[in-house]
Amino acid sequence: MQKVTLYSRGRCPLCEKAKAVLLELMKEYDFVLEEVDIEQSDELTERYGLMIPVVHIDGEEAAFGFVNKYDISNHLRKKCGTPQ
Repeated sequence: MQKVTLYSRGRCPLCEKAKAVLLELMKEYDFVLEEVDIEQSDELTERYGLMIPVVHIDGEEAAFGFVNKYDISNHLRKKCGTPQ
């Protein structure tokens, strides 16, 4: 099973939209979603502070900023195969 990580922070409208896209895609693809609040880590805040939301699929950066369902779906198709 694939692992999708969403790096986000509170009070972030783009992060909420990205999470909604990922939750919608969970209906089509078999993956585990982990959400990480970058404000809990100085290192993550420094790395992703201006880029959030950031989506990693199995540790590989797949998207940042505006998360597009079509782009994420393409990445998941490559990693997971065809939708369920």
